[in-house]
Parts: sequence; structure tokens; C-alpha cells
Amino acid sequence: MDFAKIKETLATPIFTISEQPISLGELLLIPFVIYIGLLLTKWTAKFITNRLTSKKTDPNIIHLLQRVFYIIAIAILLITTLDLINVPITAFAFLSGAIAIGFGFGAQNIINNFISGWILMWERPIKIGDFLEVENAKGIVEEINTRSTRIRRVDGVHLLIPNSKLLENTVVNWTLRDNLVRTSVSVGVAYGTRARIVSDLILEATLAQKEVLTDPMPVVVFEDFGDNALIFYVNFWINSTGETSLRVTRSNIRFTLDELFEKNGIVVSFPQRDVHLDGSLTLLTPPSK
Repeated sequence: MDFAKIKETLATPIFTISEQPISLGELLLIPFVIYIGLLLTKWTAKFITNRLTSKKTDPNIIHLLQRVFYIIAIAILLITTLDLINVPITAFAFLSGAIAIGFGFGAQNIINNFISGWILMWERPIKIGDFLEVENAKGIVEEINTRSTRIRRVDGVHLLIPNSKLLENTVVNWTLRDNLVRTSVSVGVAYGTRARIVSDLILEATLAQKEVLTDPMPVVVFEDFGDNALIFYVNFWINSTGETSLRVTRSNIRFTLDELFEKNGIVVSFPQRDVHLDGSLTLLTPPSK
């Protein structure tokens, strides 16, 4: 094998950048350096993530640090690659400027979502694990990326929502500061029922649920004299991470109320109408065939 000939072939200039010749060997070196650099970046990011996770660091902080680390690592890798092939960064100044202008006009939405993603990760109005309500869709935030945010809806379907929508539109964050949520259950009982007894039974059924907080205490309200019933509401707080737990708690209260009302002879009302007929009523019989 003629190593001198191989060396001469690798040293053959292929093209020139800013009066700096690029040889075949340097051209072949670029993908190798990039591959090794990406492997080291991935390994380092995984190592840092594992260390932070073992120290029980907030996953949102870990996610932000990962993004910052990847951007810095890619910038260092690019500069190092150019330096190895002796290409000055200023050689790409004009080209990068032209690309930036074209990219700015052609990809405004992408840039908007990219900047919005960094705002979300930095200011943290929305965090991983939050329960959101966005445009009639409800779900838990699983990942905040630089372009979009991934939400797992309550029915298990994944949604990718552009980050700009989360900043420009109204977003209901059920768990922004804490997991405390207030909800209520209503019930109507028949006229003639003792209202105080109904109130006590509703409070008993509510406090029987371990999810219901006693501070603040549930409040039973005699709401109104309805058309067909005496209307009662009970307002209470629970420690909830989503809509499902709210619905389950309300359902359990209704189950308990049904049992208590049956034991105490209380009837849940239903619509009724009294029909009064004035005058005589004549029944017409069909003619015989």
C-alpha cells in the first residue's frame, strides 16, 4: 500500500472557501468530527440529566438545562469543526446573513414558536405535569419542546400544540400554583322534605370522601325553591391533578347520597305536571265495521 500516494490524494484541494483550500482529507474529517461530537454531547447530556434526577431536581429545570446545553454544545462543535479544517468563521458572515434574512421571511411561525418555547421554559407559566385546558382540550403537559408542547389528553390522545398558542391564547392551568380545586354537587329533593335534614345528609356524604378537604370545610347551600324541587348545592375543595379525579369524587358523593336518602326516606325530585280539565270529557268510539 502506497501511503505517500494516499496522503497526497487526501491533501488534494477540492474547493476553496474565502481563499482557504479544503482538501479531500479535511472534507472526510467533517462527518467524523460531527459524529463523535454528537455522541459526546448526547452522553454528557444523559449523564447530567441522571445526576440531576438523582438529586430530585425539578424536571422543568432539567428540561431547560438540557436545551441550553444542546445549543451551546452544537455551537462549540460547529466552531471546532471549522477550526480543524482551517476555515475562518468570518467566511460565512455574508452567507449566514443572507440565510438569516430569507429564513426570517419564510419561517416567521417557526421563529415565533421557537422564541415562545424558550419563554415557556424560562418563565414557567406552564410546567411539565400541569393540567391544562386549551381550546376545549384538557390534558397533562408531558414535554415542552422548542417548537411545540406535547399534551396527553384525558382520553389518552397526544396533542402537539404550537408554543405561540400557549402564550397568545387563553390557557386554563388547573395546577399553576397548587392542586387545590373547588367543585360542587347539586341535588333536588321533593317538596315537604325537612331542609335541615337534607343539609346534614349532604354534608355527611361529602365528608365521607377521603379526597374532600376539611380546611376549608364543605359548605351546603339551600339554593332555591325550584319548580319541582328544593335545590341544594354543596361546594367543597379537593386536592386534584385533573378532571378525572373531580368527576370520580362527585360521583362517589352522589352514590353516598343515594344510600343516605333511601335510609331516611327522602325522595329525589323529578319533573311533575298537574293537568286540570274543565268541562266534560267525551270519549269517541270508532264506528263498527
